[in-house]
Amino acid sequence: MDEETWLATQRPSRVREVQAGRLAWTSVDLLDLESGYARPLRDALESFGVQVHYLPIGQPRHFVAALDGSRPVAPYVILSCHGDEGRILLDDLAPELAAFQPFNASAGPDEVRTHLRLPGSVVINNGCDTGDPALADAFLDAGASAYIAPRGAPFGYASVFAPLFLFYELTEQRTLSEAVTRLRAHDDELGMWEMHDRH
Repeated sequence: MDEETWLATQRPSRVREVQAGRLAWTSVDLLDLESGYARPLRDALESFGVQVHYLPIGQPRHFVAALDGSRPVAPYVILSCHGDEGRILLDDLAPELAAFQPFNASAGPDEVRTHLRLPGSVVINNGCDTGDPALADAFLDAGASAYIAPRGAPFGYASVFAPLFLFYELTEQRTLSEAVTRLRAHDDELGMWEMHDRH
């Protein structure tokens, strides 16, 4: 039996592509904005056959440099962050550093539209209150094909589980829409995540 025939007998999964020799079936830019959750997400996603570009974000200009289109942006972007009232929170900086940033303290719709370019990427945000429609529209205006984030403040480990749940479903060959539907049906905490797109 050749390898292709053998793989066809296995349970369907995108992991089969990795077993057949690909290094990964997709890639993710994982931005770590001091939420504390990015490193376990990285380890888990790599076990799903996903190539993870781990990008620690210490300053707003790092956030911009990661997603302004000056480097190829991955098909999926995960923002592992804290959020509040429709804004992504960033660390406070010393005045000497803050003076040279494109913005400070947080990124909302205006900052996203001005600085980010996400041609066709799916953006998954796990920060509280980052599912605000104005922020979602800004990410779509910046080129994202879809934006998934919570409307509300889910408890901490729900914010770890949501991206993992979505990638489990995608690895199992479900569409993004199917994955979000299954995530939202899981329980009330995960039901806070909503998908926004232009369709």
